Amino acid sequence: MKKRFIYLMIGSLIFSGLSSCEVNEVPETSMNDVNYWNTVNDLKMAANYFYTTLPGLSSGDVAEDVWSSYGYSNSGDATRISDGSRATPATSGDYNYYSIFQANKLIENAPLVLEKGATEKEVNWYVGEAHFFRAMYYYQMFIRFGGVPMITKTLKVDDPEVFAPRASRAEILDLILKDLDIAAQYLKGHDELIAAKEYGRISKTAALSFKARVALFEGTREKFHKYGDAKKHLTIARDAAKEVMDSKQYALFSQAKTGANGQRTDEAYYNLFQMAGEGSANKENVIVRQYGVNRENSVTSTPVQRYYEGSNAVPTQNFVDNYLMADGLPISKSKLYVEPTNDMKYNAYFDKKDPRMSFTLFKTGDEFIASSDYTIPNPRMHRSGYGVRKYANKEYWALQASYIDKPVLRYAEVLLIYAEASYELNESISDADLDQTINLLRARLPQVNIGTAEAPNYVDMPKLSNDFVNSNGLNMREEIRRERSVELAFEGLAYWDMIRWKTAEVEMKKPLIGSYLFTEFLTTTGEKWGSDTPVDSKGHIILQEANLRKFDPEKDYLWPIPTNEIAINNKIEQNPKW
Repeated sequence: MKKRFIYLMIGSLIFSGLSSCEVNEVPETSMNDVNYWNTVNDLKMAANYFYTTLPGLSSGDVAEDVWSSYGYSNSGDATRISDGSRATPATSGDYNYYSIFQANKLIENAPLVLEKGATEKEVNWYVGEAHFFRAMYYYQMFIRFGGVPMITKTLKVDDPEVFAPRASRAEILDLILKDLDIAAQYLKGHDELIAAKEYGRISKTAALSFKARVALFEGTREKFHKYGDAKKHLTIARDAAKEVMDSKQYALFSQAKTGANGQRTDEAYYNLFQMAGEGSANKENVIVRQYGVNRENSVTSTPVQRYYEGSNAVPTQNFVDNYLMADGLPISKSKLYVEPTNDMKYNAYFDKKDPRMSFTLFKTGDEFIASSDYTIPNPRMHRSGYGVRKYANKEYWALQASYIDKPVLRYAEVLLIYAEASYELNESISDADLDQTINLLRARLPQVNIGTAEAPNYVDMPKLSNDFVNSNGLNMREEIRRERSVELAFEGLAYWDMIRWKTAEVEMKKPLIGSYLFTEFLTTTGEKWGSDTPVDSKGHIILQEANLRKFDPEKDYLWPIPTNEIAINNKIEQNPKW
């Protein structure tokens, strides 16, 4: 009876994410390894579990951008981070050691398979996967909580590590980076996986790409929060990204097309989030959460369009203002920009802008749901006046089941990491580095008509260069960040970018506004907006007043440790002011 009580007491630490009955049924100390770890296939089956934990397209995943100023949700729960109403939880799935336990278990038991005749190369492949995912799990806690207890082995009830204090931030980061180095050493190359028909498994270059993401996060956080060794980690980020670039195993997804007037009409960016962008032929996907192809050939499914349509996350004007005009200038400087008025049509607001705006957000006439194309934003659902178009598919809307894969980390992000890390190291970047990063992203976009329908004038999005920045009174750091924001829009990174840049204390206190309340919104047949919809002085929909936006820089750059974890282990200290 005493042993069962101990299992229950440590269950929160060891089996976070499982129900209490599962803890009782499968205590760590009673798992029988002798009968399982026999073949390489046993290792593979154990490693397959990790792929179910990749970030996906659940309601929680698509709502992450709501934590920032770039998204809004009608759900009160989803906005408690951004409005300051969040309380310290008793438990949290974000504080999770169960998956870490699974990774530790594979690493520890892999030698048993070696002893039974498997080759070191075969075994190390899956050991490498375990190290990669352990790094990912710790990183997910690291960015939220900072230092956490560091557990790198399976535990017995009486092991002192069960009640270990929090490791330092530096110690956890060091573990993450070491795990990723081991993973990169053991894992197969991307091309090797493709040849072996193992698309979707983690490659050497995927581990390096994730290492670049981790190091950029901490390097910039150290720089702007003023602690640690920013140059060390920015160098790691830059060099890891460069190694991936130099491997030549990835390329930006491209679909060259020509329009009726001879203009380039490449829709690759839109199709990255459709079936057309799936599979090994798309060399932009570095890490991908696979859902399958259809009901007959599926891994699982997700109603992702329903999540976005149902107001889990709608884009704000705070975000939309990031889109450049076709002359490469922000709306505050471009002569192409026209302030919306009552005479302007909703779609006209998309004109002469970075094409990624039209690929990311719905316009009138876009394919939408089974019964109709997009008309105007629904005031109950697309409350901001904008809707996320990524992953939208009419067929899958009707099925309420989407099989479109989620890119977890794209080669585009690797290029952006290299550009940002290079700049932040010396607060300068060469035009050559811009050409092999940001300007590659712009080069795969379609041309933009800055003329009229009757007299078209198609132009490329201009290159970003030092001369362009200087001659137009721009700031290179802001332009690099802007490019990241629009390229990776609604891919779950915006909030964490504001955390590491230390801009959350400014951006998250601003009022949240939506689209201009266009006349169409009030007059189009169907569900209409009310003339009493609150708008600001410029006619933009008010989503959340500034006085309802809260962010305490002494508190909110870290998340609270769940109270049950501290009750179980009094060596764990709570984060400041929680």
